[in-house]
Amino acid sequence: MLTELAIRDFAIIDELRIEFGPGLNVLTGETGAGKSILIDAVGAVLGDRIGVDVVRTGASSAWVEASFDMASIGPEVGLDAMLDEFGIDAGETLLVLSREVHANGRTVARVNGRTATVGLLSRIGSLLVDVHGQSDHLSLLRPRAQLDLLDRYADVLLERQELTRLVDELRSLEARIDDIAGGERERARQVDLLRFQMEEIASATLQPGEEDLLLAERGVLVNAERLATEAATVHSLLAGDDDLDPDAISALKGLRQAGAMLTDVASIDNAMQGLATQLNDIVFLVEDISAETRAYRDRIEADPGRLANVEERLDNLRGLKRKYGATISEVIEFGETAAAELEALTGEGADLEGLVQRARHYREAIGDLAAGLSRARRTASETLAIEVETAMAELNMGRAIFRVEIVQQEAPDGIPSALNGASANTYEYDATGIDRVGFMIAPNAGEALKPLSRIASGGETARLMLALKSILSRADATPTLIFDEVDVGVGGRSGQVVGEKLWHLAVDHQVVVITHLPQIAAFADRHFRITKAEQAGRVVSRIAPIVDDARVDELAAMLDGLPVTAAAQQSAREMLERAATWTSREAAVT
Repeated sequence: MLTELAIRDFAIIDELRIEFGPGLNVLTGETGAGKSILIDAVGAVLGDRIGVDVVRTGASSAWVEASFDMASIGPEVGLDAMLDEFGIDAGETLLVLSREVHANGRTVARVNGRTATVGLLSRIGSLLVDVHGQSDHLSLLRPRAQLDLLDRYADVLLERQELTRLVDELRSLEARIDDIAGGERERARQVDLLRFQMEEIASATLQPGEEDLLLAERGVLVNAERLATEAATVHSLLAGDDDLDPDAISALKGLRQAGAMLTDVASIDNAMQGLATQLNDIVFLVEDISAETRAYRDRIEADPGRLANVEERLDNLRGLKRKYGATISEVIEFGETAAAELEALTGEGADLEGLVQRARHYREAIGDLAAGLSRARRTASETLAIEVETAMAELNMGRAIFRVEIVQQEAPDGIPSALNGASANTYEYDATGIDRVGFMIAPNAGEALKPLSRIASGGETARLMLALKSILSRADATPTLIFDEVDVGVGGRSGQVVGEKLWHLAVDHQVVVITHLPQIAAFADRHFRITKAEQAGRVVSRIAPIVDDARVDELAAMLDGLPVTAAAQQSAREMLERAATWTSREAAVT
């Protein structure tokens, strides 16, 4: 349930806070006071697309916040699962949605203080609030909207969702079949190319980092003679060469002699012990370097055969890189991709006959499900027509007749489906099935049924939408229903019945209504008056709950205008008493 709506700097609203209650909440006020702006603000916090024009002139941003009582929201709404999905604690007693729109176009959405996407606001909001705007009744003229309403009434939305999934799968299969059947020559050429590429890369047995190792080895092989000579010279300088000059003092000989002398000094003067130790360590290090240099000298040798193999391998790698990637890793990745594409073209998924067989199974499953949907819709349409006619009569639409027309169009390339146990024919189909649904109405006795879009007036369509809403709301888990001027096209004579319908809706839902009819406002559990006033040279909106005499005066003004007369006040009191008597009687029955 929507408990509070807070708005700041939104259109002509500078700052406003409304506390809603359960049951029927009614908002009234003069034209232009900002009643419909409230609906725009609610839409904004529920994720509707809005522009920077909602930011009040001179303000840096517009802000809307809606608070919902979680304790009043049942599990059938499915809100807990969605909040868990996004890591929002569903155990909170209050759910707060907010949205801020800056004058520079930036928008910030939050759920319980956490930054969220506008899409998340929309998904959560769709579970909490159903907003029925001034022109929403026009959607009732669209065949798709009529089908959606019928399916909600028939409680077949899950079956339709499954059918949509199957149709999507079938269309994907058929596109694949067309690709394979229509491009066999191109497919064969692509298979040959991929197989060649994959085998060329696979036969090279590439290893990541191999090229760097080969380049290092090539550098050694090319410079082998020079490396051996210089290594020998280094060893001679460090360790000497007894064959050439037995009396020559090498670096090691000099270091050993110096170490022995310094050790002798340290034996007398302990202060030199550290230096003697360091020098002896250096002697050991130089001995190791000398030994490893000699081993390196003995190991290095020119190997023209190995050099030729390395050069050949590097040349092969360069050739592969020219074709398939800038690095060996990219070449390897290209080979893996080619293998995957080859599998897609030659594996089980490319089996044309197998794909055709799978498509046949999908078509049969779609046909069976579509036939079941069609039968459920036809059954539901009969009871829906009875309920709608009853509701239309209650809404002073006379002896209007309502029917739901359900037809199918045969097509040679359509889906096979057996209706009413008959042999299967093939019908045009889409993601909703094989049915084409249309609402038909004869507003007056003796007239022929015609499509709703061609015959109903704006007032009739609005009342018909209210009738459908009142019927469908029994299965609607959305906690809050908002109606913006549902009385459009409805006269005072029908206002009483519209108010009764809205009150009945409020038995199982929280209902918020913006209205110009006092007959509807009289049924309110909470009544708010919206006014506009000039403040510091600017028009601002104000809203406040009204009770007792203030409510009588408001209804009187709605009945007879200003200034309020005693006769209008008396009529308003009688209207309130009549509504109270009716609601008490209905509450006792309910």
